[in-house]
Amino acid sequence: MTNILVPIGTSADAHETLQYAVDFANDFAAHIYVMEVFSASSKTGTLANVSEKIAESGKERLKGVISKVDSKKVDIKTVTYNGELVDGLNDIDKEVGIDLIILAPRSHDIQEELYLGYTSGRIIKQTDIPTLVVPKGTKYQSFKTVLVAFKSGILKRKRILDPLVTIVNKHRAKVNLLLVKTPGYSDEDLKVNTAMMDISCQLTITENATTYLGVLEHFQSQHPDLLCVFRRKRGFFKKLWEKSTILKSEFSAPIPVLILSAKKD
Repeated sequence: MTNILVPIGTSADAHETLQYAVDFANDFAAHIYVMEVFSASSKTGTLANVSEKIAESGKERLKGVISKVDSKKVDIKTVTYNGELVDGLNDIDKEVGIDLIILAPRSHDIQEELYLGYTSGRIIKQTDIPTLVVPKGTKYQSFKTVLVAFKSGILKRKRILDPLVTIVNKHRAKVNLLLVKTPGYSDEDLKVNTAMMDISCQLTITENATTYLGVLEHFQSQHPDLLCVFRRKRGFFKKLWEKSTILKSEFSAPIPVLILSAKKD
């Protein structure tokens, strides 16, 4: 885990998410890229350097956010991008290689009933980069127990698990697997990838209408510090991926959620 990206929105509490990311990065000896995305175009008759001015203003704002955190000697770089959010994320990923995105579920201007706001929802839905969603006010601490929930044990690429394995090894965490048999499951779905079995100490199989309902049923008994799910076509969020925002009534978690990408299945 080398490079961590922290998208900074307009929230007055952005420094809290950044502080979590800094503490996380310090634990893993990682670098942090703090990013702000804006949209500006220079047209005939307007100032030719308008985007440069906005970018400079954005950098100053990022510096203000950074000044509010204890950097703990973590290397923090600022990045501004003129254009679409997802394009910016993918560009910086191609340039430096982003191992993990850390973000809050929503910005301050989103309704309280939403778990994922428009921006955070787009990041999770439209990128393949592993993402750690950290609830507001969460302080970084070691993960003792991890609950990995899924409806199919098929993983075509072992490296999908790399962020999870890195965290588990660092924190010596106990991993519990939860295989949720949902309507229409196949026998192949019940064959759990050996890489997942290797890092786990327990496998629970349950039947529910959705993976989320399976998590709700077993959450209290498992008492996880971290929930891990998969971003895949038939995975955890299923219909929730069809829109950018996600209601708390549809999904909410009081703990950090690690979302791994398995779209190419």
